Order: sequence, then structure tokens, then C-alpha cells
Amino acid sequence: MGRVTAATTPPLTAAGTLVHPADSPDAEWWRDAVIYQIYPRSWADADGDGIGDLPGITARLGYLAELGVDAVWLSPFYVSPMNDAGYDVADYRDIDPRFGTLEDADAMLARAHELGLKVLVDLVPNHTSSEHEWFRAALAAGPGSPERARYVFRDGRGTDGEQPPNNWPSVFGGRGWSRVTEADGTPGQWYLHLFDVTQPDLDWTNPEVHAEFESVLRFWCDRGVDGFRVDVAHGLVKRDGLPDWHGKVGLYDDVVTDDGPQEEGSPPEESGVLDHNATSDSPMWDQDGVHDIYRAWRTVLDSYGRPDRILCAEAWVTPDTRLALYVRDDEMHQAFNFAFLETPWDAAPLAAVVESSLRVNDDVGAPTTWVLSNHDVVRHASRLGLDQSGPRPNGVAADDPQPDAELGLRRARAATAMMLALPGGAYVYQGEELGLPEHTTMPDEVRQDPTFHHTHGEVTGRDGCRVPIPWTKGAPSMGFGPGDHPWLPQPEAYDDLAVDQQEGVPGSTLELYRTLLRLRREHRLGRASLAWDELCSEHVVAFRVSARDGDEVLVVTTVGGDPVPLPAGEVLLASGPLGEDGTLGPDTTVWLRPATA
Repeated sequence: MGRVTAATTPPLTAAGTLVHPADSPDAEWWRDAVIYQIYPRSWADADGDGIGDLPGITARLGYLAELGVDAVWLSPFYVSPMNDAGYDVADYRDIDPRFGTLEDADAMLARAHELGLKVLVDLVPNHTSSEHEWFRAALAAGPGSPERARYVFRDGRGTDGEQPPNNWPSVFGGRGWSRVTEADGTPGQWYLHLFDVTQPDLDWTNPEVHAEFESVLRFWCDRGVDGFRVDVAHGLVKRDGLPDWHGKVGLYDDVVTDDGPQEEGSPPEESGVLDHNATSDSPMWDQDGVHDIYRAWRTVLDSYGRPDRILCAEAWVTPDTRLALYVRDDEMHQAFNFAFLETPWDAAPLAAVVESSLRVNDDVGAPTTWVLSNHDVVRHASRLGLDQSGPRPNGVAADDPQPDAELGLRRARAATAMMLALPGGAYVYQGEELGLPEHTTMPDEVRQDPTFHHTHGEVTGRDGCRVPIPWTKGAPSMGFGPGDHPWLPQPEAYDDLAVDQQEGVPGSTLELYRTLLRLRREHRLGRASLAWDELCSEHVVAFRVSARDGDEVLVVTTVGGDPVPLPAGEVLLASGPLGEDGTLGPDTTVWLRPATA
């Protein structure tokens, strides 16, 4: 939804000038951790029902230990009607039967810790499911009740309250309010849902809401989780008075949308799709009050002592100085660097976002947390094979311009090699280590993303990046599970990208990732300093990362352009073939130990 951009920055610091200092060698684990995102529905299906589950995850954790990551983050596995793939939570303290049981969760945690992997779980505090016991009680209790005060209920505007309380749309399309029918059968109040109609927003001015989520944090900490990725971390608090908003509505302002069940005879609304990105005037995003919530949460987590349990913010916030507020030393530990993810494949913007991100986070003593793909965006092996001059698409359909698969994978390998050399932490989305592309030809009839349905297919949505990953070529569901009908169909191209087709194969994307992660750890790149190198140019991003003991690595990424002569030194790895004449071709990253180091 839109493109997050770095704050405007001056020209890059002169080559050789320190941009970012090295971190302490005994810094906390999360400051340079590489964390692997598991989307439980799509990683491994143990029981053959076509949906991934916790026993499947447990059985495959050894693969991640061999890959070389430090931790895993699991998208929601809680009890849910699955109207938004589990981000509509009906019970925060239990496992949905599709995924297993609390005992399965305990077994998964135990196995991960046995392998040296930490585990983060998703926390969804902006909204619950409409099937949550709180919301059911709110509907039964009626206007003015303590039960309704847990959510954002308001009387409507107009003579009979027939108009929503304000003009806010939903991220998924259509208006952001739905009207309820009261117990006596009359049209009643409206409730806010910035996402699906089945995801009512909680009212974070209510002390009961604060107490409940602090209790949920303790529940999972007591079971042994090592942290939480916080969904829509910038959205919990709304501006006082819930004023109308006349800012940017998103990429699809003219899309005819539908916010779910409406009164009989009510036409679809043409209200567009709410942009998820916070701007200075958006009353539903990035309000200062969210920081009080996270200070309280930090206190809860710190009470468990070491090893540190962490919070990671999913906060689509600009400028980057606003994002840095989330990672002050008494709030969250990490915040995804979406500005980096959204930056087009262009040397100058890439270098600018790297420098700006490092500097603003250094100002608050926090690491930068890099990311290129996740369950909400087009996979970067496909995204980087598209035209880079426009905004990032929300999905790719069969009748859209198709990515250049070869170019996209070459750029994705180069981008990842650059990312994993940068100081700070990093997140890797399941299957990107296989070079998986977006499923861009998925039939409409199998799509499940609410964005696709609320916009009547005008917005493709996120199903294409959520397809079950392939483990074994030629096996049922490509080894995802014993059945041959996964919850989303896999494209034919995935068969040749299966794990068993890449393990031990020199030059495969899987082996590239394993080498990147091994060398990153050996050279302590996540805790290194960074300075720009003189090789930086219109088509080259080049920097030197140096550990405190003087171990230095020169990282050179070519972003298009002509081949670049490599300086003297020992090549540690390259994301693609090097020229026979010692040059680095376009869209390639190399790590080398300079001859002078």
C-alpha cells in the first residue's frame, strides 16, 4: 500500500567517513539477530489437511538451524475464524485446532530452544476477531455498556444515525465502519474496523484493554517465548474525537469496494483503500499515545530478566525519525525498516536509505532491522523483476505485467547479499532462501485475501506471497504435506526450486543464503561499523564494514550499469558469477577482504 520512503537526506557522507560505529561484542542477542519468518499455514503440513501446522514446524526446525538463523517468528496460530488468515484473533491464549494444541506449541518451543533457536510469536493488539468473547459481549450488552467501551463504538451521524461516525476507510477497501443491529432489532451503533469487517478495533483508552494484553504477554512469556512481533504497532491509538480525514486514501482511490454485509439495498462504496502508511496528518496511525503502551510492555518483558525477551514493531511510519521513536531504550527493541524494503532498485536511493536509517537509529541507541520480504508484500524475487519506476504493487495477477523472473532473482540475490552485510538485525521470509517468486498466475477463485474480495478483484492482494513452500520435487504438494491439495496452489516453477533440488548444489540460492549467514556470523557483520567506499557511483553501492578487532569486509553491489572492476582482495562470496576479466557484472553483490585490510 503505497511506498514508504526514507527522509530526505543530504549527499552521502564522503568515502571513508564513519557512518555507523561498531556495536559492543557482548551486545544483546537481538541487536544483530537474523530472524526467519514462518507463515504457519504454508511451511509444513504434518496431518495432510492442506494447512501447515505446529507439528510440521517442529519437524522442520532442524532445517533452520542448518540454514544459520538465530530465531524464528511465527505469524498467528491462535484460535481464529480465519477471515484474515489468523490476524482476526478469537482467543489469544489458545491454538487454533487447524494448527494443533497448546501442547504442540510447547513441544515446538522446546525443540527450537534445543536447537539454539529463539522463538517470537505474533501479537495482534489493534483489533480482535468479531468472534472474540469480548465483542460478542459488546453486541449483547448494548450502547453505553462497559462491554462496548472495550471497542470503538460510536453513534452514527445524520437524522437517524444512518451515516458512519466519520469518513475513515478500511485498509482492505470500503468504509472503516459497520453498523450493528441492536437486540431489539433496530439499527444501532457503528463500530470501527480499520481492516476487515470481522476485525473490530479495540479502544486503547480503556484500562481493561491494557490489562488484558499485559496478561497475554505474561501468558506467552511464561510458556517460554522469546519475544513478540507486534502487528499494526502504529495503529492502536486514534486521535481524540476521531475527526474526518482528507488525506491520501491509497493506491486505488477509484476502486469500487465493499466493506462486507451492509443494509439491504445499500450500494457498494467508492471510498478507496486506506493507505497503511502513517503520514503527519493521519488520525488513525502513529499517534503519540502508542509509546506509553510500549513502555508498559517493555516493563513486563524486562521483569523476566535475561536472556532478553523482545518486541518488534510492524510500524509503517514516515519519516524515519518518527519510526525511531518506537525503538528508544525503554520501548521496543526492533522496528522493521520498511523504507528499505520499499526502495526501488536504484543505487542512490538505496544508499540514502541505508545511511539515514543507521543514523536515526544510532541517535536513540537502537539497531536497524532490515527486511526485504514478508507475508504482506510481493516477494522480492518478483518485485525486483518489475518496473522500478512506479509504486510497489499489492499483488500481481495473471493479466498484470509479469516480472522478469531471471532479472528479479539476480537482483534479489544481490539485494539480500547487501542486506545481510549491513549492521543490525535482519528478517528473512520463508522460502526467500529458495529464490521463490510470487505466484502471479493464481486463479481468482482460490484467492482468500480479504483485500481481493472487498475490492471485487481490483486489488490482487497478498495470496501470491503466501503459497506453501516446496520441500521435495515431485512429491505430493511438493513435500509440503502428505496431501496433494494445499490451501493455496503452488506454481509449477516451485518444483525445481524445492529444498531437495538446492541442498548441496553450488550456486543455488539456498547455498548462497547458508554461506551469507555463515560468513555474516564469522565476520560479525551485524555488529560492525559502516563507512562508504570510494567505489560508490550512479550504479554502485559500496561500503566497508569493520568489526572491532579490525576484521574488514568490502561490500560492492552493482545496480545495473556496466561491469565494474573489482579491487584487489580475497573474494569471500558473490551473489552471481564474476567476469573472467575480474569484473563485477550488473545486479550482483560481492563480499571481499580488501588486500590492504
